[in-house]
Amino acid sequence: MKIIATSKAPAAVGPYSQAYVHGGILYTSGQIGLLPETGDFAGTTIEDQTHQVCKNLAAVLEAAGTDFDHVIKTTCFLDDINDFAVFNGIYEQYFISKPARSCVAADKLPKGALCEIELIAALD
Repeated sequence: MKIIATSKAPAAVGPYSQAYVHGGILYTSGQIGLLPETGDFAGTTIEDQTHQVCKNLAAVLEAAGTDFDHVIKTTCFLDDINDFAVFNGIYEQYFISKPARSCVAADKLPKGALCEIELIAALD
């Protein structure tokens, strides 16, 4: 197993890694819409935070040597299910290969985030 870490995505907010590689598969921890430079949210809207989450995931994918085209599965968490349509509109701009996905509303997300995404991707 190999730990993946990059300064181009926010540092973990707890005792975990940004991602792990095992058997040619990347498993990321959930990313929220924090700016890696400051640790502050990219904005206060679902649009701002969803774009930043995807930028953070892009950085982790790049650090592992893969990209969005190799994503197999995502798990998405929304603070408010009423943001589902807006979230989807932004999500589809990044995940154009349409990986398998689960999306649920969560009672509360870390640091008061509006959304969070974790993913599994192939390295080849």
